[in-house]
Amino acid sequence: MSCEELLLARLRARGLRLTPQRELVLAALHHLEGAATAEEIYARVHAVSASVDISTVYRTLELFQEFQLVSSFDPGDGKRRYEHLGVEAPHHHLVCRVCGQVIPISHGDVRPLAAYLAETYGFVVDEGDLTISGLCAPCHAAQTNAAVPSDSMTPDYQTQQVET
Repeated sequence: MSCEELLLARLRARGLRLTPQRELVLAALHHLEGAATAEEIYARVHAVSASVDISTVYRTLELFQEFQLVSSFDPGDGKRRYEHLGVEAPHHHLVCRVCGQVIPISHGDVRPLAAYLAETYGFVVDEGDLTISGLCAPCHAAQTNAAVPSDSMTPDYQTQQVET
């Protein structure tokens, strides 16, 4: 089943129809490389049709999230990003809280964690929208190197005399 067919089926199940505005937002999502803000998606849609406003894009993205066709996350800069899922498995992300890098991880990597949380805490993870924040390797290395004192600050035990 294609993304469009899936959308159409989910819309009909809720008594909704596929409007031209929804088609434009879906088309814009198809042409994006990775994740984008609602404003970036709006710019693509607005370039095709000036009759679509930003609130329509936001409402459509929320609807697509309900249908699990779009996932969203905030990489820590206060600007929510939206990513097209289509008919694929859910996307999960590691987001660096320092540089904002977004690293996609596979659904298979998340399953053991979700199973552990369910078994241990009785907590069922929303596997359609999982973002884990932390530090990417370069930022972690930079922070680790910054925390290590320089040679000039460490005592030189070889030159100190010990009194007896």
